[in-house]
Amino acid sequence: MCDPIKVSEWLPGLFGIRDVAGMGTAQQFRWTYKMMGLPFTGKAKCVEYTPNERIVIETTGSIRSTWTWTFEPQRSMTLVNVTLQYTLPIPVIGKACEKLILRQNQREADLAVANIKEKLQWRSQFKSLI
Repeated sequence: MCDPIKVSEWLPGLFGIRDVAGMGTAQQFRWTYKMMGLPFTGKAKCVEYTPNERIVIETTGSIRSTWTWTFEPQRSMTLVNVTLQYTLPIPVIGKACEKLILRQNQREADLAVANIKEKLQWRSQFKSLI
């Protein structure tokens, strides 16, 4: 979750992470995200970072968003929670497409969560083989 370069491995639509600098709350990077076939660009900055507990990333640019990640140990597993608040660029995409985009974004969010779960489970299984 802390490596922006790896985000495109699990987040559909994200295809360009660049200019990554810093770590923790000093981390920032530029991004490109495709929604409904249209590319959107912007910057991201980590505004809160508590290792293994909480990460908050804010984005600016074409899409403003706040990603809040929390991690809670539970027995031999970790419960990962993510809250995403974002503003659609309505003047760019049009009000008529808003509901369609929201449905697509929900499907992509569900896929992202499934991708994260798969990667973490694979990593856990791989570690147990070593």
